[in-house]
Amino acid sequence: MKIAILGTRGIPNYHGGFEQFAENFSIYLVEKGHQTYVYNSSLHPFKGDKYRGVSIIHCKDYEDKLNTAGQFIYDLNCIKDARNRDFDIILQLGYTSSSIWYRLLPKKTIIITNMDGLEWKRSKYSKPVRTFLKYAEYLAVKSSDYLISDSPGIQAYIRTKYDVDSKFIAYGSNPINNVDESILNNYSLIKYEYNMLIARLEPENNIEVILDGVEKSNSIKPFVVIGKYDTNSFGNYIFNKFRNSKKIIFLGGIYNQNHLNVMRWFSNLYFHGHTVGGTNPSLLEAMASNCLIVAHNNSFNKFILGSDGFYFENKNEVALCIESLNKKNHVEKIKNNKNKITNNFSWNYINQSYLDFFKQCTVQRT
Repeated sequence: MKIAILGTRGIPNYHGGFEQFAENFSIYLVEKGHQTYVYNSSLHPFKGDKYRGVSIIHCKDYEDKLNTAGQFIYDLNCIKDARNRDFDIILQLGYTSSSIWYRLLPKKTIIITNMDGLEWKRSKYSKPVRTFLKYAEYLAVKSSDYLISDSPGIQAYIRTKYDVDSKFIAYGSNPINNVDESILNNYSLIKYEYNMLIARLEPENNIEVILDGVEKSNSIKPFVVIGKYDTNSFGNYIFNKFRNSKKIIFLGGIYNQNHLNVMRWFSNLYFHGHTVGGTNPSLLEAMASNCLIVAHNNSFNKFILGSDGFYFENKNEVALCIESLNKKNHVEKIKNNKNKITNNFSWNYINQSYLDFFKQCTVQRT
């Protein structure tokens, strides 16, 4: 098959979950003998035409000049280019800035959309923007031939809201088994003597609640925050609020997966505050890296962790977890989560699930 992936900043991953998935899945498709194309923003640092066998199509992106409006133009440029490529399948990752251009999608190509999380629930958006996002969601459902949901919660929502079925396929990760402790020296960290989080610094990820809990706790363990804090107003707010803390260390964005794996592996507690979305990639990566996880108490996180995590809803509960939990006392939970990655969320399993679904879609179309 000739397959294109739209909706990301591009590969290799320098941004987030969809980019990480696009990188893994596109390489997998090439290895299985399929012609595979990934659309890259012109702002992406990788400028080559091939990445590990994947064809890269560079499209003009004005996000650096027009902010969010630039994303809409970038998606338009990608869709216009795709009209001339004769793809068998276009996989759209998300719909926020692409679904308004649905009339321009090629008619003969199978359009499959991963519906991502419930974007209109994100608290960072104003009421008019949330209204638009609900409309964009509707357009994505209407214009796609097939839908993918990354959690049963999203799948049930789409079925109830639109009376449309979607295929449940989670995100993936791979178990981490060997790490280099010396990498901690780059960040002046001592194994098992720090807690941490990795996230975009956005309100719905409960960053402020977690860090308020850190400050409230009696623990003197350092708390490491990994995520860009200088690219949005909330990130700047969080950084300025806690920049003088004696416990909290802001490391900014780190995209070296080996370094992230090491820091997760040797953390005492790993906090996951995400509330919007389905199978969050950073949660799976924490499970794969022997983390003891303290997650926000919601259905998405509980579906993945079940009884193998601890949960919080406010700063007091965060503080209590920090003061009372020690990784060495919960080896079974850590082992169970790692087994889930091997059995249910490995990249090979997830990639094959996508490819099997693609084959089903092509058979149904003919």
